[in-house]
Amino acid sequence: MAITSFAPAITRSRQVIAAQGAKVALKLVPEGTADMQESRKYFAKFVSALGLLTLLFLLFINTLLAQDAFTLSHLKQEAKMVSDEREAISRTMDNLSSPEQLAQAATALGMKPATSSTYLTLDQPASTPGTVNHG
Repeated sequence: MAITSFAPAITRSRQVIAAQGAKVALKLVPEGTADMQESRKYFAKFVSALGLLTLLFLLFINTLLAQDAFTLSHLKQEAKMVSDEREAISRTMDNLSSPEQLAQAATALGMKPATSSTYLTLDQPASTPGTVNHG
């Protein structure tokens, strides 16, 4: 007997094995019922809504952070302006309290420069009240 005589049996047995394998594979996955489909729809809607709410929450947080960044930038600019004003006032005060400016202001008020220096000595008692020791 030749092997070619077994060819139809081999082909038929392959078809039977393939059909049985397909039945087994289909039995592994349960058939979907209407209730299962509805529950899957609700689950998919729930997950989608949860994802959407998460994205909206992240957008809200990002907006708040951007707003805070603008506020921080504005406050830094304002602090720099206040620092510049403080420096300008300090320079003006230094200029007004210089010896030359004080001498000019005293002269404008009618004060005259002292010709002799008078010092007050606190460690020696004064001979009479109201007199100043010249040293």
